[in-house]
Amino acid sequence: MTNTPNAPARRLGRAVRRTLALAAVMAATLATHLPSATAARQHDDRSRLRRDADAITALGVTGVQARLVTRDGRTVAATSGVADLTTRRPVPADGHFRIASVTKAFVATVTLQLVGEGRLSLDDPVERWLPGVVSGNGNDGKAITVRQLLQHTSGIHDDYPDYTSAEDFRRHRYDTFSPEQTVARAMSHRPDFEPDKEWRYSNTGYVLLGMIIERATGHPWHEEVRDRIVRPLGLDHTSWPGASPTLPRPHAHTYQAFRADEPLVDVTEQVGSGVNGEAGLVSTTADLDRFFRALLGGRLLPAAQLAQMQETRAATEYDPIMPGVTDGLGIFSRPLTCGGVYWGHEGGDAGWITAAGVTADGRRSVTVSLSGVRADTGDDVRQVEQAESELVDDALCGATADPGRQKG
Repeated sequence: MTNTPNAPARRLGRAVRRTLALAAVMAATLATHLPSATAARQHDDRSRLRRDADAITALGVTGVQARLVTRDGRTVAATSGVADLTTRRPVPADGHFRIASVTKAFVATVTLQLVGEGRLSLDDPVERWLPGVVSGNGNDGKAITVRQLLQHTSGIHDDYPDYTSAEDFRRHRYDTFSPEQTVARAMSHRPDFEPDKEWRYSNTGYVLLGMIIERATGHPWHEEVRDRIVRPLGLDHTSWPGASPTLPRPHAHTYQAFRADEPLVDVTEQVGSGVNGEAGLVSTTADLDRFFRALLGGRLLPAAQLAQMQETRAATEYDPIMPGVTDGLGIFSRPLTCGGVYWGHEGGDAGWITAAGVTADGRRSVTVSLSGVRADTGDDVRQVEQAESELVDDALCGATADPGRQKG
């Protein structure tokens, strides 16, 4: 056969096609016969997460759900215990729960967005936005700044109603409190310390931030959270229920013992004393993971405001059970046993405990929700806190499953 000018190109094309076909066969063979490293890592993550969730329910917590998102975007979920002590049905992996004080991270994010937009300043005195609200008994809104509210250094005293017995819970679980009522309770006390002189956790400070957000924007804090965070991130299972005492389905029931010698009481249906910015949101582990990854990944705040959020001071009040914790503006940092720190927030409501953490680069996150937490003594609290902290640390470090907890 006589060669034509296109013959070499045709021969090269046939060779390339044969090479590609051979490569495809080899890839298929490897995928079929060799263990996938990704699948192996996912199995290890799931086994570790389930082991740590089981360690929490072994302490008497009725239910646990945890969700890890890895650096490559894989999602790993684990549950332990039961969602209902009567039916013994399993805990849903995508259950809704009251996130309590984790709400503060959302409120702080909106506040810092407003700072980035030039609509308020961290150094603004509270009096500028809420004239006459912080006053009396030594309280002075002229001497307290927005930054100090965010960082729990305002000195404003917390005076929150608390249930003292099962009967008290049943009588008052549908009570609601306006922001003004909550602040008025705090103003009936002298400050705990002068502004910026010490650190002490203050729910009332975040109630005031919610009021400042409304004054600065003309909208309630939860609407700003919805429009600035929830909708843009697609947090479809995060909401502010207001005075509704029920949770969306699915959800686990939660329980509380009001005295050490009394049985657990189902406290799932309640309004809760905090719905005004210090707490109040309902969410899921998946939504909280997405929120914290977006926040630390720089998708919610300009770089300058994210840096301000991460300027910390020692949270000395927490040292006995949370060593090394420092407080930024609406988020806390804690050391990791594998090095570095993680960022996040914890929350506790009647029967619920939530913890969310994310690595500093925003690429690996974990959220855990505990329901039915029985904490009769200080030792009980420390044991549950330690087990919860180990789950978060193991998940973020990628610990091996051996008893020595060696990080990899």
